[in-house]
Amino acid sequence: MRVVIFDVDGTLVDSQDDICAAMNATFGSAGHPPPAASAVRAIVGLSLPEAMRRLAPDLEADHPELVAGYKTAYMRLRAERGAAQSSPLFPGAREALQWLNGEAETLLAIATGKSRRGLDKLLEGHELAGLFVSEQVADHHPSKPHPSMLEAVLAETGVTASRAVMVGDTVFDMEMARAAGIATIGVTWGYHAPETLDADMLISDFGALEPAVNQLLKNETAA
Repeated sequence: MRVVIFDVDGTLVDSQDDICAAMNATFGSAGHPPPAASAVRAIVGLSLPEAMRRLAPDLEADHPELVAGYKTAYMRLRAERGAAQSSPLFPGAREALQWLNGEAETLLAIATGKSRRGLDKLLEGHELAGLFVSEQVADHHPSKPHPSMLEAVLAETGVTASRAVMVGDTVFDMEMARAAGIATIGVTWGYHAPETLDADMLISDFGALEPAVNQLLKNETAA
């Protein structure tokens, strides 16, 4: 068996508009100037407490309020727009997931900075619920790049690190995978510059995903 582990925001779905809008609303409601969009994109993938520490290091006393405010603002935007519009799948994502899921020797998993509630809403909105055998969220783990999420995936699936690959768009995804001894595939369409990822392989579209997985995991059944 092998397991392909996906980040969500910036890898499977394009959620940057709502993330930036929710951050703007959150900081504005708390009476603080909003962070630059580039700064927000740079923290995508981290847990919310860690994201706020990086975005607003001088506002430590306000971090709990900012975290709670962001959750409320983001879920409100999601409810208003729906998952498909709020966080659309990147082109080819659904087809790639379905193809990999159809392979008997391949398991799919998620390691995301999203909350359990946020991930559930997203998967339901895109009709992807039940596709992933392991779903690791920020509620139960230290923030990326700590390898806890990936260690949990391996424990739940029984797959060894040598038969696992992490697919993500941020430096945090790559560092997390390296800490767990897992191969990495970086996507070029996400929120961190591809040249910063230091991934084992880079792909520029989902059509290149399966060949990259086969190459990294030395799959004997690869065409």
